[in-house]
Amino acid sequence: MASLSVIRSTTGFSSVVNEDFIYEQDVLRDPASAKPWLGYIKYKTRHGSLSQQNFVMARACAQLPRSYKLWKMYLSFRVRHVSKLNPAVFAAEYGKVNSLFEKALILLNKMPRIWEMYLQFLIKQPAITLVRRSFDRALRALPITQHNRIWTLYIPFANAASGDTALKIWRRYIQAHPEEAENFIELLIESGAYTEAAVSYINLLNNVRFASKNGKGHYELWTELVDLLVDHASEIEANYESGVDVESIIRSGIARFPDQRGKLWVGLATYWIRRGNFERARDAFEQAITTVMTVRDFALIFESYTEFEESIIKALMESATERLDTGEGDDDAELELDVRMMRFEYLMDRRPFLVNDVLLRQNPNLVSEWEKRVALWGDNKQEVVRTYTDAIASVHPKRAVGSFHKLWANYARFYEQGGDLRNARIIMEKAVKVPFKSVAELADMWIEWAEMELRNEKFDEAVRIMTKAVQAPKRSTVDYFDETLSAHQRVHKSWKLWSFYVDLVESVSTLSEVKRVYERIFELRIATPQTVVNYANLLEEHKYYEESFKIYERGLDLFSYPVAFELWNLYLTKAVDRKIGIERLRDLFEQAVEDCPPKFAKTIYLMYGNLEEERGLARHAMRIYERATRAVDDEDRADMFNFYITKSASNFGLSSTRPIYERAISALPDADAKEMCLKFADMEKRLGEIDRARAIYGHASQFCDPRTNAEFWARWEQFEVQHGNEDTFKEMLRIKRSVQAQYNTDVNFIASQALARSQHSSDSHDHPVGAMTELDRQSSALQGFVAASEGTLSGKTSQPSQPVNPDVIDIDGLED
Repeated sequence: MASLSVIRSTTGFSSVVNEDFIYEQDVLRDPASAKPWLGYIKYKTRHGSLSQQNFVMARACAQLPRSYKLWKMYLSFRVRHVSKLNPAVFAAEYGKVNSLFEKALILLNKMPRIWEMYLQFLIKQPAITLVRRSFDRALRALPITQHNRIWTLYIPFANAASGDTALKIWRRYIQAHPEEAENFIELLIESGAYTEAAVSYINLLNNVRFASKNGKGHYELWTELVDLLVDHASEIEANYESGVDVESIIRSGIARFPDQRGKLWVGLATYWIRRGNFERARDAFEQAITTVMTVRDFALIFESYTEFEESIIKALMESATERLDTGEGDDDAELELDVRMMRFEYLMDRRPFLVNDVLLRQNPNLVSEWEKRVALWGDNKQEVVRTYTDAIASVHPKRAVGSFHKLWANYARFYEQGGDLRNARIIMEKAVKVPFKSVAELADMWIEWAEMELRNEKFDEAVRIMTKAVQAPKRSTVDYFDETLSAHQRVHKSWKLWSFYVDLVESVSTLSEVKRVYERIFELRIATPQTVVNYANLLEEHKYYEESFKIYERGLDLFSYPVAFELWNLYLTKAVDRKIGIERLRDLFEQAVEDCPPKFAKTIYLMYGNLEEERGLARHAMRIYERATRAVDDEDRADMFNFYITKSASNFGLSSTRPIYERAISALPDADAKEMCLKFADMEKRLGEIDRARAIYGHASQFCDPRTNAEFWARWEQFEVQHGNEDTFKEMLRIKRSVQAQYNTDVNFIASQALARSQHSSDSHDHPVGAMTELDRQSSALQGFVAASEGTLSGKTSQPSQPVNPDVIDIDGLED
């Protein structure tokens, strides 16, 4: 106890009790160490009162003022017990804790955790200035690497404080964290600092290294800036001092973002409207509608422009109504209203022209749009001429979209309709020198010029023009389709040009001139089948028959099948009608059929045979028809045999057709051979050759399945009933069964027939049966299996029934 008294007298504290003796001795024994104090505090935390804990912690911090652990423990203890109190009511208690923090920070001002505790504690107190200054002290005291820990607390405080305090804090914050500039701009807009927000946007856009945390692109930031400038036009200081030049900013965006020009132009005009400068707004609209490149942008700008004009007119009319009600007069206001009405009407009248301008700015080579522009001017001849002149100067012949030659032709026709044929010819003369992108256009241009002369009954001039158009070297080796050559070098091989030329010469010149033109066409090797036919018909009309035939022969030398078939058809028809010598005609027909493809042989052979029948020998005609049955296509062979048989029967009797029938049956496919056998049998029946007819039926039966060719078997059965006996009838049934068995063993045939029956069944009953299912069923039948009775499920088996042949005919019934 004496020692305890000594400790009390030494420390000067009467709060020390007997239980503290050990800890007090440890503290006295090692005063420079924090470990005894920590043990002492731990003991008091468990067994002491709040005042005793506070007493020990205060002594520890006083003895070791540089101990971070002791101060942190002490401050946490004081904050924990004060935080439950209302800071406004118990400001004194909070002040005491603040003093402790200040005392701790005298020596521990480099400890960020102490600062964090202090600042978090201060934020709860209604002392904004003290908090702000404490944050500033923390930022000054701590190294910059520790500032993020302070800013984490400072920024929420700034947002809560708002106003100028928040703006000042954020200005400092973005200097260290420029990536947070977007949040700063949002704060500026919320605070009404629109000018500073615009300047911040400009700085962001000028900083090529800036990367948005929100993933916004350059255009999106630009759009936000423009929206800010337009929406708050009257509140933003746009002058040299602020560094915000709204018009320059928006115009730079127009040049940089061509796909958003319409929106930006409307934004610029809206800016001036909200600033009250209507004339500059109108200037912006006018410049916009005359420079935009798309119809979409034009529609957007024009709609905004008309709304702007309508709103001004509406306001002026309301003012005029008020003056009328009050009896006041204002001549200047009335004049302004009239002027604006005239401007609005003029704007609406210009709309078609403005749209046309937009399309021509997109592509000045659009011929159709130039034609529309000419139509818009109507009877204004001066503007029409100016439009044609501008069009010809603007359209590049090689890049023209549409028929460029029609633009020249319409230009010349405009002068022609005005009675100025001289200027029309000058235009045409210039037009034929234009390097058109295709030969067809240049040819059309020459034809347009000639047609203009024809309309004015200048026939000689038209012939002269076309002669000049087709002028070419005597032996031209130019390829019409050689794109490396210009259109002027190839135009003399244009069939369209020569066709018009020959028609023109034929109508106004002599036959010799026409023949010269046709011969020139053949020399240039540009003749078409129609050229050959026209030339031949021309000579025939003038009774030059032999020359006409020579033209056909020249055409046949130029063209192969199938074109040659049409020429042979015409040539042979003309030759037969002309009734030239039979031997010559035979030579012509032999030449025609020599290399004739089977597809076209039928017609020529029929003509050949008809010639022999009319002017030659029937025997020769039969030989020709026999050759035809071998030469024609497979599709025409059956018809050719039928025709041959008919002609042979009419000329030499029915009996002469037997070898023809026999060869037809051997040459034709099964389907056609069956029909031929039926006709052959009918013919023999008419001749009374019953046995021969029965033999033919027997021969035909081998390719007639009873299940699919029931008509054939019905006819044979009818034949046997009429002309046969019991033995022949039974033989017919035997053959029928053998044929059916033969087809039952042909797997390919079974599959095809099963498919045919399944399709027939589906069409009749809407219950489709698969081809393979039918095939399996028939295959099972072929193998001799008999279907089991349904009674096997009950353990009983039924006696197999005798197979019944549905084709068996009751002979006894027939005998009766």
